[in-house]
Amino acid sequence: MKLVKWTITVVAGVLSIGALSGIAAAQVPLDQLPRVLDASMPRDEQMSIALSACPKGVATNATVYVLGPKGYEIARQGTNGASALVGRHFETPNETTVEPMCYDPEGSKTLLQVELHEEELRSRGVSQEEIGADTANGYKDGRFKAPSRPGILYMLSSDNRLGLISGDGTGHFPPHMMFFAPYMTGKDLGYGSSVAPFLVNAGKPNALMVVIPDLNPKMN
Repeated sequence: MKLVKWTITVVAGVLSIGALSGIAAAQVPLDQLPRVLDASMPRDEQMSIALSACPKGVATNATVYVLGPKGYEIARQGTNGASALVGRHFETPNETTVEPMCYDPEGSKTLLQVELHEEELRSRGVSQEEIGADTANGYKDGRFKAPSRPGILYMLSSDNRLGLISGDGTGHFPPHMMFFAPYMTGKDLGYGSSVAPFLVNAGKPNALMVVIPDLNPKMN
């Protein structure tokens, strides 16, 4: 999905959403996940981690993808248009991120298709640089589409292991949500530069605005 890698410095505003407190829990603790996430992880474990990204009401009827030897495969066909999977990006040759993701129906039709294509290329041994170039060209030539309406990518799992800005591996990142913001830049939000601390892929078709919800809000 991403043309640039995650950084642990992405910061978001806090949003109180009590309805998200019923998130499905992954069965594999973060510190017990393999350093390289690949197709050797059992399908049921992949499904559990993937669904932990979704709110409970979404997870029940979401399509679930698992990583196989040739890319992602459908492990369970859903009915609500949402899609869950565990994304990954190589931070070093011996370490990947762990990115449980749950796309809404619009994201499933657009951004998810890029994620699936990138992993198919990765399974063939295509380099990350070539994958990034192919993705950029895909948006230019119409193979890939930016979201056509507002929507959300849930990453509400407690098992988010994302890339560190220092470049020396991965680290934990809290449960969060990402709202579609195609081509948005920091300038659009009042910043003087094109990069804002709560935008990922700023200025690109797959730009996303990050929000970390308060899953345990204090009620007055």
